[in-house]
Amino acid sequence: MSDKQLLHLVIGGELADLSSMEFRDLSKVDLVGAYGAYDDALRAWRTKAQQTVDNALMRYFIIHAHKLLDPSEDDDHS
Repeated sequence: MSDKQLLHLVIGGELADLSSMEFRDLSKVDLVGAYGAYDDALRAWRTKAQQTVDNALMRYFIIHAHKLLDPSEDDDHS
């Protein structure tokens, strides 16, 4: 395991339609939080996804921001 800080963002919102990954309104995107461990981000994602299960257009995502900041990072779930 690396001592390097990892950054996972959990965001979500209502999609424009079920066939796209575009949010209906970017001003209403829910930034759930930033997490240093994938497991923490997964718990937050799961909680928000379960809270919005009745809205088919609501989607939450885990963004591996550390991979965007350092594209050489290629570990799964790190």
